[in-house]
This record gives sequence, C-alpha cells and structure tokens, in this order.
Amino acid sequence: MTDNLPERVVALDHFISLTTPHLPPAALEPARRAVSQAGSRLALSRHHTVVALAGATGSGKSSLFNALAGSALSEVGLRRPTTGVAHASVWGSTDSAGPLLDWLGVGRRFGHPDAGALDGLVLLDLPDFDSVERAHRVEADRLLSLVDLMVWVLDPQKYADKVVHRQYLAQYSHHREITVVALNQADRLTPSQLAQCVDDLRRILAEDGLPGVPVVATSAVAAPGLDALRSLLEKAVAARTALLRRLAGDVEAAADGLAPVMAAPAIRPVSQEVAAHLHRALAAAAGVPLVMRATEKGYVHRAVKHTGWPVTRWVRRTRADPLSRLRLGRGSSPAAPAATSAGAPGSALGEPVGATSIGPAAPAASAAVGLAVRAVADHCAHGLPAPWPDAVLAAARSRQTDVPDALDVAVARTDLGLDRTPSWWRIVGAVQVALVVATAAGLLWLVARYLLFALALPEPPIPSWGRVPWPTLLLLGGLGGGLLLAGVTRPIVNALGRRRARRVGRALNKAVARVGDTLVLAPVEALRTSYAAAREALTNAST
Repeated sequence: MTDNLPERVVALDHFISLTTPHLPPAALEPARRAVSQAGSRLALSRHHTVVALAGATGSGKSSLFNALAGSALSEVGLRRPTTGVAHASVWGSTDSAGPLLDWLGVGRRFGHPDAGALDGLVLLDLPDFDSVERAHRVEADRLLSLVDLMVWVLDPQKYADKVVHRQYLAQYSHHREITVVALNQADRLTPSQLAQCVDDLRRILAEDGLPGVPVVATSAVAAPGLDALRSLLEKAVAARTALLRRLAGDVEAAADGLAPVMAAPAIRPVSQEVAAHLHRALAAAAGVPLVMRATEKGYVHRAVKHTGWPVTRWVRRTRADPLSRLRLGRGSSPAAPAATSAGAPGSALGEPVGATSIGPAAPAASAAVGLAVRAVADHCAHGLPAPWPDAVLAAARSRQTDVPDALDVAVARTDLGLDRTPSWWRIVGAVQVALVVATAAGLLWLVARYLLFALALPEPPIPSWGRVPWPTLLLLGGLGGGLLLAGVTRPIVNALGRRRARRVGRALNKAVARVGDTLVLAPVEALRTSYAAAREALTNAST
C-alpha cells in the first residue's frame, strides 16, 4: 500500500478541500495532520529511519537504548520519571540527520560513527508514557505520531497491562507494519516461562488489532540479548520502507476515521414530487394566482376598449388597467425602480427590469416556502450521517434571501402576451365604428327631414328598403348592430381572457420553477456532486 502513497495523500487532501465547508474542524484534524506530516516528512531525509523505543517506567527501554548505542547515553533507573526528554542516537553523520531531528524536535543528539549495517538509523529513547509528569506523556505521544518505526518495550510483570494495550497499542492498529514489541528483561524468565509469556503477548496483541506483529525477547544484561531486535532494525534500515509504511498507516487511519461520516452511498436526488411541491409554494409566494386573475381582467379590459360599443368605450378609459396596477404588461411604469437579482433566470448583468407592485408574500405563503425548502433538504438528506443533514439544509437555504427579488424579476420578465393587438380586435372595432357612423348618418338624416318639415319646406323623397325608410334603417340597424356585436363578442372575449390567463400561468410557473431550481435545488445538487466526489476521494485515500 506504499506504492501509491503520493496519490493517496493527494486524494485525502482533495477530500479535505471538498468537505471543509461542511465537516467540523475536529473531524478533519487527523486528515490534515496526516497530509501535512506526509508532505513534511517526505521533504526531509529518506536515508534515515527513525525508530522510537517506547515503554513504561521500569520496562528497561533506556537500558536497551544504551545497549544498542554502546554507551550510557540515557539515564537508567526505577524512579518516576526517569526519561524526561527524548534522546537520539544517530548511526552515521549527525549533521545529515540535523534537519530531520529539528523537525522531530529532539535536541539531545548523540553520534554513532561506527554505523555498519545500521547506517541511517535514528534511535529515539522516548519519555515514559506512564510518567506522572503530564508533559512527558504529551512529548511521548507527539513523537509516537512522527517516528517511522515503533518498538514497544514491555516487561514480564506488566506486559498485559490493560492501560498500555487500550490506550496505546490498540490505537496503532493501522500501523502494525511498523510496530515491533520487545519483551524485555527476558533473562528473569525460564525458557518455558518466556515461551508462555510470548504466546500470551501475541494473543493480546491480536485482540488489540495487531496480529502478526513481531515479538522479540530482549535483555540488556544477559541472554537472550539484543540480537533479534538488532536484526529487525538492520532489516528495517536496509529496506528503507518504514517511512512510507508509517505515512501510509497515517493516511489509512485518517481515512478510516472519516468513514462513518461518509457512510451513506450518496445524497438522494430531488424527486419530482418534492420539486413540484417547492414550485407550487414559490408560485403562491410570487403571486402567480394574482397575476393570472389580473391577466384575465386585463385582457378583457383591453379587448373591450377595442371591440366594445364605441359610444360607451369612454367608460373603460376611466378605469385603470388591472395589469397597470401591478406594473405589468404595456401599462407598467417605465420609471419603476429596478429590481434585479443575480440568480434570476434570464436576467442579464446590467439589464435591470422594472419592479412589480405585487407586494411581499403573505406570512402564510412565506412559511409555506420555508417548509417546502426544508422538505427538499429532508428528502435529500434521508439516511445521511451527521453533520450532512445540516449541510444539505444549509445548501437549500443558502440563497433563500435572494428568492423574493428573483421571483419578482421572473414575474416581471414573463411575456403576458398583451403587448400585441389581435387583428380580430381591429376588425370588430372597425365594424363598430362603421355601425356608429351608420347610426349617426340615419339620425342626422331624420333630424334634417324633421327640420324641413318644421320649416314647411319641400321634403325630398326618402328611399326605403321595402317598407322601412333608409334613415330609420341606418339608425336602428347601426344602433342595434353595435349593441348586438358587443353582446356577441363579450363572451368570446371572456373565454379568450381565461385562456390567456391559463397560458400566462403556465409561463409564470415555468419562470418560478427556474428560480426554485437555481436558488434552492442547484445548491443541493452541487452538494450532491461534492459529496460523491469526496466519497470517491476518501475511497482512493484508503486503498
């Protein structure tokens, strides 16, 4: 698992960048530390292998350190604590290991010029991890998170101590390839006792999640000596893979620790039913029903102004256009204040649109929109582990403050289809004018005939159509025809007005749906994509 270590580190770093806005910093801290440590450690010496001797007070790790170094470099004793700061013994040049030891924060350094097969070994004697001094425990824990190979020094009296196994060894199950356990002070045991202790220790290690970890018997003063441990160290130094295995274990541990928060296969997509519910709530908040009613009335109002009886058309001119009251259609005020929204569908940057006067949504409509947005989040977040449900809800609400302006822009930009005058309006209007002219001609003709009669002047002959004189025919025909035509066209106008309202309603609903898709559903979809990419990155980091 070390061959693709750089790719795994990159994948883990990509996961961090994708999930930082959504996961708490504490959850990502191990992953950040693993990425940072990998970058820093790989930039330092790969020639050196850092090995730490870790153990409790009285385990004899300092004696092992001195015996391996061939010199009394670390203080030995049974008092608590004995080792307060880490010591380093470098096989080879201490100068070449200087930057590495600076990064480790180890100040006490000893050279071992007669390197031999251990050339490149940096052996650390850590503070006791059971020290009564908290600073010593913190220092031991810090270095254990950085070294390339860990040698846990246990003694026959406390090798099964639950504190050692639960708080330390079991925590490094992902690092079993760089873990060695030394049963020290083995000279105090008989061969049968030693074999029994080693078998029992292997059993406990397997329960800790460390099966197959090398267990060697050691003694700094007598048989079996340090040959087995020295051999393991020589092999580790020669292979120079402990560093990569350490970093791979760190990445694996970080990825496995994050697995529970990415347990769901994916964020659910928005269903058609949930989206339709959101669109209906937005349509109500945008005033679509109000605009539909105004469109129907506006159509009738404008049609009657063209097709109604000309004598009574002036009454229509005294009434306000229903759409003009909402600043919609041709009657919209050109001086209306601009209402633009960056998220409004179809709105172009720098292309303002006049605000409508529909007014803010009623509290009930606003509440319905809020509930619909939450329904979207609840649907998509079903089955997600924390904190993803909150992240989905936050994404759905991320642009909710833009919704009112965007809805107003969407309504204002929708073509109501009333800017053009239908040709049949003009034809009916022309016929109505002709009928009014006929009525006026008949009336004037009759008035002229009455004046001639009143002045006792000779009257010219009056043509007739059958038994009906033409003046009377023009007067009654024009008057009756105009009223009849107005009465016939009114139901047609009303029906066409309702049809126009339905057509406008469909257009408005589409525009409102685009607002919902852009400002509510699109952020959730972006989070779905980000979650899927993060889950893939975490999988790549762990394998």
